[in-house]
Amino acid sequence: MDMRRLVGRNVRRIRLEKGLTQEKFAEQSGFTQQYMSGLERGRRNPTIVSLYEIALALGVDHISLVTPDDEAREEEERRLEAKARGRAQSRVKRRESKPPKKRVRAGGKSRAKA
Repeated sequence: MDMRRLVGRNVRRIRLEKGLTQEKFAEQSGFTQQYMSGLERGRRNPTIVSLYEIALALGVDHISLVTPDDEAREEEERRLEAKARGRAQSRVKRRESKPPKKRVRAGGKSRAKA
């Protein structure tokens, strides 16, 4: 799970629940509007101190900024399923593209494995 996207999604959701614009929230929190925009889009990698200060400005516990919601959990499940499908497909492709192994028979002659 991409923690930057998760934090950004949670900050945006909570900010909107409080009825705040990015500009108003930036004024309250002491961060710039540009920083908050990047954070909400998952482009910023906030420090623990920044997470704590953002949580204080939102009036929530800092844990709520890093806790996955149902949508994030579903997204992670889809990502893991797609990753597993990709691995299974690549294993099949590798098996199909490998030439048959040669076995050495008694007497030193080799024979292609069927």
